[in-house]
Amino acid sequence: MEKRYFSMAEVEQHASAESCWIVHENRVYDVSAFIPRHPGGQQLLVQRAGRDVSRDMEGPPHRHSTNARRWLQQYYIGELRREDDQGEEEELEQFSQKQQAFRERRINHQASGLVMDGRCKSVDPENDLVDWNKPLLWQVGLLREKYDEWVHQPIDRPIRLFYSDLVEACSKTAWYMVPLVWVPIVILCSWYCYTDLAQGNTRIFTSFTTEYSIRVHKYCFPLLFVFGMFLWSLVEYLIHRYVFHMKPPASNYYLITLHFMLHGQHHKSPFDGSRLVFPPVPASLVVALFYTAFHLIAPGAVGKSIFVGGLGGYVVYDMIHYYLHYGSPKKGSYLYGLKAYHVKHHFEHQKLGFGITSRLWDYPFKTVIPEEKFEKIH
Repeated sequence: MEKRYFSMAEVEQHASAESCWIVHENRVYDVSAFIPRHPGGQQLLVQRAGRDVSRDMEGPPHRHSTNARRWLQQYYIGELRREDDQGEEEELEQFSQKQQAFRERRINHQASGLVMDGRCKSVDPENDLVDWNKPLLWQVGLLREKYDEWVHQPIDRPIRLFYSDLVEACSKTAWYMVPLVWVPIVILCSWYCYTDLAQGNTRIFTSFTTEYSIRVHKYCFPLLFVFGMFLWSLVEYLIHRYVFHMKPPASNYYLITLHFMLHGQHHKSPFDGSRLVFPPVPASLVVALFYTAFHLIAPGAVGKSIFVGGLGGYVVYDMIHYYLHYGSPKKGSYLYGLKAYHVKHHFEHQKLGFGITSRLWDYPFKTVIPEEKFEKIH
């Protein structure tokens, strides 16, 4: 591969949020596109623009994982030039020729109708295990024993799952569609449950005894709602750990395909903004399933009130999840800690840290991501 060389003085000229270059182990990277998504916040990266970050990558406060270093390679633009480098002009000419060839390939690629997001780097088709010009869902099952390692090596580009444009559109959504669709439903159902309780006919334990049954007052609705949100936090953890992070057998094409559709695609491309929240169409089917099951377990206004609280918890979960990927919380805040925690789950500890809105259930289930330790420098 032909290389382009830059002096440190040239790198130092790109020290802003609009043009942010860094040096790591004598390699130069243009990370301008990554600044809004940097787990440590935008300012942390901008402060190091135009500098060598080799020591910073080792920590403290954070030692970057192998996946994080692999992720950095997507932004590689050249080598740091040393004073004794020879043949620079020839290599620059070779690089120019390569760039021209790349532009011609990109024009041909766009002419074929396969236009990718401009912010994303291309995957090397010769070294990757799938064809990125085709929908991935039907390919991943063929990876077999290589799937688990492949899916946990994140990249920065959008993913296409289906051949059908209609089905593909239903599998993606903008973040604001979640509150737009579900918040009115939560409000409407909350009012219905409250007015149902206000009639004074709701009692619990009637299936065991009518003599000692307890009347549920309308002012109990907020408590039932909060309890539903609490239950959702447990459901969130269990689904994330045991469904989304199941390890499908290498020999089972269909389970691998199902895993990639449910969650694997998110780990492969964690910053694909169109796939960070649950699309309303498939979500409505899951919500209906949960409502039916919950109605059988806890019928009446009490059960519905708890269910509505759980639905509200889901909305909060999806919004927090999106923010943890694209937000820039203030350093030291609760969300800042959650963001760092979740990024570790994606890049380093995929078998730990299943809590999204909190770490609450990671403690009793012993899946807390351990704190990093650094030796004190005297």
